[in-house]
Amino acid sequence: MQVTITAVGPDHKGLADPIIHYVTGAGANIHEIQMYDRDSEQLFAMFMRIDWPGTSVPVATLRKHLEEIGQLRGLQIRVWSRDEHDRPPRLAICTTFRTEPPLAILRAIRDRRLKAEAAVMIGNRNACRSVADQFDVPFVNIGDSVGNPDYAKLAQVIDVQQIDYVVLARYMRVLPAELCWKFAGGRIINLHHGLLPSFPGFRPYEDAFQHHMLCFGATVHFIVPELDAGNQILFQSAFSVLPGTPLVDIKRIGESDHEPNCIVEGIRRVVDREVELHFHRVVRKPQ
Repeated sequence: MQVTITAVGPDHKGLADPIIHYVTGAGANIHEIQMYDRDSEQLFAMFMRIDWPGTSVPVATLRKHLEEIGQLRGLQIRVWSRDEHDRPPRLAICTTFRTEPPLAILRAIRDRRLKAEAAVMIGNRNACRSVADQFDVPFVNIGDSVGNPDYAKLAQVIDVQQIDYVVLARYMRVLPAELCWKFAGGRIINLHHGLLPSFPGFRPYEDAFQHHMLCFGATVHFIVPELDAGNQILFQSAFSVLPGTPLVDIKRIGESDHEPNCIVEGIRRVVDREVELHFHRVVRKPQ
């Protein structure tokens, strides 16, 4: 069984060894390991992908033992496996203002085009609450009066709801690196409203328009700590416009028609296990 382990906390010596020794001592094979140590932030982060033997203890017991190690070392340790539960993967849909992407996701789940469960919708604004209410999905606002998000609350909701994948459906805030590490390994999926790597950032329509582009599009990618890094693309699609098409029409086509279809297809590739994230690159999963 494939299991991912993340450990995040204040940096000091001897943090990785007890985790590695425990899993290898239990007979696990380590397929991938990454570590992050930035002195300026005094932050330690580690991600491991392991093959957990079926003859060993259940994943829940592994989680309990590693959490005990985390308490001793001052680390938040999370253990996750897609195969731990016999159920569709649970999604947390994160939103800000635009309703079209979450609406498309919920319709695809309702129509069984996405084999997943919408466990919760999370927003730093209330703009998409009505969409959640329409589909009887719980809505949690993690933003203050001006939309500044409480990322500790976000992590708590993900943990309590036993979320498998976090979907940023035009969620217009940059996740801090610490949060990305907590749910590393292809568990955070982002819809970017531009073609990566050419047009990253918050205004890709405007940037492409200023460069006199006639081709626009959207990108769905796994999140890693680097913003819109571009090497983790799950799905990307483009549409062309005629010369002289106004920016307002380009954005209408992209936001109303193009982005919703793009995010649904990107999620589908993940929940149907067609692709995985390995060493910060998307790879096709062997059938």
